Amino acid sequence: MAVKKPRIVIIGAGMAGLTAANKLYTATASKDLFELCVVEGGSRIGGRINTSEFGGDRIEMGATWIHGIVGSPIHKIAQEIHSLHSHQPWECMDGNTDDAITIAEGGFHLNPSIVDPITKLFNNLMDYCQGKLTRATAKGELESYHNLASLAAKVASNNNNNLSVGSFLRQGLEAYQVSKEQEEVKGCGNWSRKLLEEGIFAMHENNQRTYTSADDLFTLDYGAESEYRMFPGEEITIAKGYLSIIEYLASVLPPGLVQLGRKVTRIEWQADERKGVENGYGGCCSRPVKLHFCDGSVMSADHVIVTVSLGVLKAAIGDDDSGMFCPPLPPSKTEAISRLGFGVVNKLFMQLSPTHGVDKNEHEQSNKGFPFLQMVFHSPQSEMKHKKIPWWMRKTATLFPIYNNSSVLLSWFVGEEALALESLKDEEIINGVSSTVSCFLQHSQWQKGSSSHKLCNGNANSEEGSHQNELKFSKVLKSKWGTDPLFLGSYSYVAVGSSGDDLDTMAEPLPKDSSCQPSASSPLQILFAGEATHRTHYSTTHGAYFSGLREANRLLQHYHCVGIYNN
Repeated sequence: MAVKKPRIVIIGAGMAGLTAANKLYTATASKDLFELCVVEGGSRIGGRINTSEFGGDRIEMGATWIHGIVGSPIHKIAQEIHSLHSHQPWECMDGNTDDAITIAEGGFHLNPSIVDPITKLFNNLMDYCQGKLTRATAKGELESYHNLASLAAKVASNNNNNLSVGSFLRQGLEAYQVSKEQEEVKGCGNWSRKLLEEGIFAMHENNQRTYTSADDLFTLDYGAESEYRMFPGEEITIAKGYLSIIEYLASVLPPGLVQLGRKVTRIEWQADERKGVENGYGGCCSRPVKLHFCDGSVMSADHVIVTVSLGVLKAAIGDDDSGMFCPPLPPSKTEAISRLGFGVVNKLFMQLSPTHGVDKNEHEQSNKGFPFLQMVFHSPQSEMKHKKIPWWMRKTATLFPIYNNSSVLLSWFVGEEALALESLKDEEIINGVSSTVSCFLQHSQWQKGSSSHKLCNGNANSEEGSHQNELKFSKVLKSKWGTDPLFLGSYSYVAVGSSGDDLDTMAEPLPKDSSCQPSASSPLQILFAGEATHRTHYSTTHGAYFSGLREANRLLQHYHCVGIYNN
């Protein structure tokens, strides 16, 4: 009887899935060792990478950044395929936050003398959380380091060592305010200095929410924050689009290997290690895994690499009637899935109408571009908040052009506000953003650079001026990651109550024997890849990339190929 080649099926054609497929195919194509197949539930490849166009510019609906260029495999690929330069305008984010203008609700321009100390405080607190500010790196700020270390110990003891990033940040702000003499604020309407400091701090917290996807930083685990790793160097976007990386990975695969529109509804596997008879290749005469698809078809496999999002896995283990896995995943796996956090981050692109577009006269460009706007809101519970600003805008920290002088503006939304955005009609969004911006600035106040030494430079608009200069948007485009059934969110974070150990558990293949090692009978039936399976690079495209390589190499090693083909 002819020996069947092992069949490997990869679920998901995103970064992790296509990296695994690329590695397996290129490592063994000349030997023809495997039957390889990638099944994708959607109508496109890329997963949470989705490059698109808006207003004639190339934009990213999903993954946007290369987080550090030194040592990044994504940056290396982008360099090799010449994706870092483009003649078409793209979402290059070249607006410098150093040139940002910060305005408090009501149109009050805030002087750097009040913004910068709070920004420095927040950055120091986050650097300490992330292990970047140590006794060795503190240098001239050794006193600050000792104060933060003392604060962390105090906050941890008050929270039974179940510490969140949010609680550490807030108590850091409280300690700062207690230690500083409060200077009187003039020209800021109903804003006191204390309220301004809290508002500026909240603005930075809301930015941090977009980085982590945590709706509330009080749910973000403090201990795990220092395990997260970023590559050194600047953070950049990809001129020819993140999709160019995906297309490069898929380009080596023969036609038909990636199958679109093939949504898996059920995965049957053999939890009993005694089942399954090995063939000469280490596969089984009766392949141990069966995949059921939404169209009723079935495919058998020796190994399945599951790269679906943590959001999909959470939904799968929560669905008792029709769970994705049969038999269900072991408790260690389901508990890790439950404990880890998975949030929603959405991007909103807005096209300024021609009457508010950028003046293309090169001599006037520097004076006419929309600014990098940082918005300081009153607390959602405050009676002083402007009634025309919708609740879903109040945790949006910034509004800025996707490149200098672009007429396309971008804002980020997280959590509850991000989900609300998905259900709003375009007209509701345009009205809400226009009303918000009109409360912050008018056209004549777009430039930065007042020479005033006041903490607040006065109201930037009047009721009449606000009405006359209200921004007009011609169209909007938003991402909808939270309600997309193929993703159910954006990326993972380590929630309070979970730890890096849960990320390691996410990466463990099934089945296991009693010694917690992969079963020897029908081993490596189900493998797991994706950003939520990487302990130190979760939430990133390079984390997904590394996880795809990890699982491909696991199978290559199983079939004794890794020594020959692992480049």
